[in-house]
Amino acid sequence: MKQKTHSGAKKRLRVTGSGRVKRRKANLRHLLSHKSSGRKRQLGTMTYIHGASTYQVERLLVTSRPKARSEKRGE
Repeated sequence: MKQKTHSGAKKRLRVTGSGRVKRRKANLRHLLSHKSSGRKRQLGTMTYIHGASTYQVERLLVTSRPKARSEKRGE
């Protein structure tokens, strides 16, 4: 059976050219008035998936994996 990309994961995650997976940080949706400006500024930046979670994330993003360099050259 054909594998499909998890639709929730493809909306929330991006694969970089080097193969790392980027995500947004949590806690920036509501209850923002008591959070400091610096904290909100840091929460607004993107971050990378932790190494311990890469296996699970790659299974969710089966078709979004960048090709290896050898595959790109046709070897």
